[in-house]
Amino acid sequence: MSSLSINGPALHGRRSAAKTTRTETSAAPATETRPTAVDTPAETTTAETTTAKRGAFRRVAGTAVKFLGMGMLVLGALVFLFLAIGPRVLGYQTSTMLTGSMAPMINPGDVVVTVPTSITDIKVGDVITYHIPVEDQRVETHRITEITATADGGVAVQTKGDANNGIDPWIATLQGETVDKQVATIPYVGNAIRALREPVVMNILMYGAPAILVFGMLASIWTKDPSKSAPEGAAEPQAASGE
Repeated sequence: MSSLSINGPALHGRRSAAKTTRTETSAAPATETRPTAVDTPAETTTAETTTAKRGAFRRVAGTAVKFLGMGMLVLGALVFLFLAIGPRVLGYQTSTMLTGSMAPMINPGDVVVTVPTSITDIKVGDVITYHIPVEDQRVETHRITEITATADGGVAVQTKGDANNGIDPWIATLQGETVDKQVATIPYVGNAIRALREPVVMNILMYGAPAILVFGMLASIWTKDPSKSAPEGAAEPQAASGE
């Protein structure tokens, strides 16, 4: 009987401790779990479309600027070759028509291309460029209507502008052994040449063309696709895990 009275309180104490432990465990706050944000297919598609549009715009803008700069440089080079190098190498001459006296064949602003021709080979109907024998002896480009021989064996011509009502009021004696005969007409180029000689236009070409070319080169670098410049076989970066 005495053993029962001793063990009773000890058993009761162990049960109380177990209850206390269970109570503390159940009172601990539960860990909150938040769902990981995941892009929906619609959001991913919209982002990819926006990126593609921006890339396409940059490529188009870069290409346009590059071609514009190259076009200006090529045009300037061609004009320089035609006006400065061509006459020295090929022997032709160029002049800009200022009036409409030869319209509609040659209009104001057209460039007349002539080649030196022997005065014995010219004939009625040819268009020649020569110095008139009166007033300021300006250069004129008109059509021959009559050819006569001078007393000293030279050649004199009567000329007329196609758009004029009458013949020119002079007879020109051709000097030397050749005269410049028209072989071609380039429309509107004379207006462009005169515009290029304006100080403002010359400054724009001098400073603007190189600036556009440099900007085009920078744009081509800016629009380069990074994926194409990456070495083949390079490992793609792994996405960081959230664990």
